[in-house]
Amino acid sequence: MVVTPALHFARSARRLGLAARAAGLIVPAFRSPPRRADVRRSIRSLPGGAVVAVQVAGRAFDEIEADMVDGVLAANHLTGEAADRIRHTLLAALADVADPAAA
Repeated sequence: MVVTPALHFARSARRLGLAARAAGLIVPAFRSPPRRADVRRSIRSLPGGAVVAVQVAGRAFDEIEADMVDGVLAANHLTGEAADRIRHTLLAALADVADPAAA
């Protein structure tokens, strides 16, 4: 089974949501593409939470994942050591998303 960028994005969003909740974080909504064509990632804060929009088309999986993780960090206002620790946790949760057997 071929993993398309859209499928990878959906799997990554699900995994990030689970990992973020387990870490006690707010889970943003994910969408693609961003409303602005000149950006690869955007974040909007709304009364019910945040929306992270990531450009998927024409990008490598690791770039997409990095933008999604950065969106979770931004939605939770994490910086410094706390952001580094959570980034490691979230990236670990995404370790095998591209593997169809891991879905």
